Amino acid sequence: MSNDPVSVNFSQTYREARNKFLAEADVAGLDVHSHLHPMLGRDGEQLAMDVVRDGPADAAALLIVSSACHGVEGFCGSGVQTTLLQDRAWRAAATDARVAVLYVHALNPYGFSWWRRTTQENVDLNRNFHDFGGAPPRNDAYDELAAAIVPASWPPPADAEAVLERYAAQHGVAKLQQAISGGQYAHPEGLFYGGRNPTWSHIALRHVLREHATRCAHLGWIDLHTGLGPSGVGERIFACRDDASALQRARAWWGDKVTSIYDGSSTSAPLQGLMWLAAYEECPQAEYTSIALEYGTLPIMEMIAALRADQWIENHPEAPDALRAQIKQRTRDAFYIDTDEWKQRIVEQALDAAHGALRGLSVR
Repeated sequence: MSNDPVSVNFSQTYREARNKFLAEADVAGLDVHSHLHPMLGRDGEQLAMDVVRDGPADAAALLIVSSACHGVEGFCGSGVQTTLLQDRAWRAAATDARVAVLYVHALNPYGFSWWRRTTQENVDLNRNFHDFGGAPPRNDAYDELAAAIVPASWPPPADAEAVLERYAAQHGVAKLQQAISGGQYAHPEGLFYGGRNPTWSHIALRHVLREHATRCAHLGWIDLHTGLGPSGVGERIFACRDDASALQRARAWWGDKVTSIYDGSSTSAPLQGLMWLAAYEECPQAEYTSIALEYGTLPIMEMIAALRADQWIENHPEAPDALRAQIKQRTRDAFYIDTDEWKQRIVEQALDAAHGALRGLSVR
């Protein structure tokens, strides 16, 4: 076990991560409101979306810091949240700026515990926020590639790999990434599935927003992610509607290097069903400014390969235990670099982004 003062706030299991987060909330004298999940975790533990508010209920400015939208990415996000809670200078700065901070720990506790990116419904939570009253969005490119993305056997047969290679050769790797990760609603046993109904996590998050974010005039949100970009580098991805004034605010808060899926500057492909857009629906009174802080781990196609393997074993419960264990470890490692150096870089960039949000929210 590492003795690095930053690394000790990171964990090896969801249970450990939750216990550390709750312990720091207790030390800080802050109440915890736990939305209990209906299922149990990998070790038989209780699962929950835990919410801690540091600041008055009627604060005019509120900053949300959230983790584990994509469950297995919570190893990173939880470590950041626990570090912020124990950082007295950070908490004092928020108080001085008259900004309340809302920590939402484990948006998707099921995926966090079971080392999956998805919810128990096999849904990508950040593709699940769309109009369920109408026809689901289409992704014809995914339809074309579905049988190759998650093939019938593993390792993937040569013909399946050839399909993806041909698509990349014809359209480019960026278009392949968009086809796979942009969101699809026709293949419930595939990748980046957006679902046909709101997930448990979707509903719980809306309750959190209604309870905590309907009285503020100014709302900031930093949602912590991993998996895209150079290892250890935190890309600040604009997480609002395609709105020029909101993008201008985001760049004033977090710097000119804030990227956007709308203009092609982000490592992320354009996405459908974005979670953050719920803020407009649940908190229409607030001026909203947000980023996804996306930390790099592995090259994009290696990350997608890990997800393809993970989906295959999810679809094949008869898979040998040794292969299952190997694939699960590969999934965890694709979204969490378990080294002191990586964690130190993550925390440094998170603190910088958090203080940027305070500066932005305090200038009114």
